[in-house]
Amino acid sequence: MNVLVTGADGFIGSHLTEILLFNGYKVKALSQYNSFNSWGWLEDLPSNSNLEIIAGDIRDPHFCKELVKDIDLIYHLAALIAIPFSYVSPESYIDTNIRGTLNICQAAKEHGNIRIIHTSTSEVYGTAQYVPIDEKHPKQPQSPYSASKIGADAIAMSFFNSFNLPVTIARPFNTFGPRQSARAIIPTIISQIANGVKEIALGDLSPTRDFNFVKDTCNGFIALAKNDNTIGKEVNISSNFEISMKDTLELIKKIMKSDVKFITDEQRIRPQKSEVFRLWGDNSLIKELTGFEPEYTIERGLKETCEWFLKTENIRKYKSEIYNL
Repeated sequence: MNVLVTGADGFIGSHLTEILLFNGYKVKALSQYNSFNSWGWLEDLPSNSNLEIIAGDIRDPHFCKELVKDIDLIYHLAALIAIPFSYVSPESYIDTNIRGTLNICQAAKEHGNIRIIHTSTSEVYGTAQYVPIDEKHPKQPQSPYSASKIGADAIAMSFFNSFNLPVTIARPFNTFGPRQSARAIIPTIISQIANGVKEIALGDLSPTRDFNFVKDTCNGFIALAKNDNTIGKEVNISSNFEISMKDTLELIKKIMKSDVKFITDEQRIRPQKSEVFRLWGDNSLIKELTGFEPEYTIERGLKETCEWFLKTENIRKYKSEIYNL
C-alpha cells in the first residue's frame, strides 16, 4: 500500500512514519519546505527504500494535487499546533489548518476519493462539560488553535457528506513521548531536569489531562485506517485516564530522582477563558469499532521518554533555557 503522511517531519508524524515502514508500507513523507533542506525528525530515521521524503507546503493547492498522485491512503497530520503561538499569529493557523485540510481533501477527491485519516485534537472539546468526554461532547473553541481544528474537522467531514470522500477523523488526546517539542509540558520538564536546572517556571498545574504515549496514538491511527466502519466518524484516541499536571510532574521527578522546584510564571498561564481545565477521554468507540486498546501506562511511557531525553545526542537538540511558544 502506498501511504502519504503529511506532517511526517513532526513529533507524531515521524513516529507514525517509522511504524508504517516497520510494517512494510511504502511511505511518501511530507516535510515542510525550508531553505535548510531539513527533514525535521525524519532525519533520525534509518534509511529505508520504502521511504520517499517530499518537501512542500499543504497551503499550496496545486502542490497538494501532485502530492497525492498514486496514493492509496493519506494520514493528514500537517498542522500548526502550539496553543500559545495561536494567540500571537491566529491567521497562520487558519491558513495551515483549515485551508491546508481543504487542499488535501480536494486533492484526494480529484484523484479518485482517496481514504483519509484526518488528525483532530482533544482541544476541540475545551474544558469538559462531563467526563469521560465522548465524541458527542460539544465543541468549544477556547483558543484560535482549537477553533482552527474545529474548522478543519468540519471541512474534512463536509467532504464525506458532500462527495462521499472516505474520511475518518482521528481525535488523539494529549500525546507525549520522544521527539516532542519543548512547547509541551512533559518535554519541558524532562529536558530542564536533564540539564541540571533546579527551579522550573511553569503555568497553572491544576488542569488535568488524558496523556497517551506516542506509540499508542500511532497504533490508534493505523487501527482506524484498517477498518472501513470508521469512515464518516469522529473517533477519540485516548487512555480513559485522567491525571493533573502537578501529579504528572511529581511522577517525572520520581522517575528522574530529582529534587527540582516548580515556580509559577505568569507568562505561561493561558487567558482564563482559554485554559482547558479538564480533559479525560472516553475511548469506548475506538474499542468497539477496531478492538484497539492502548498498551502503555503513563508510568511506562514516561520512563521511555525520560530515557530518550537523557541521551546526549537527543537532549542537545533542545534549548531548554528558552520559553518555547
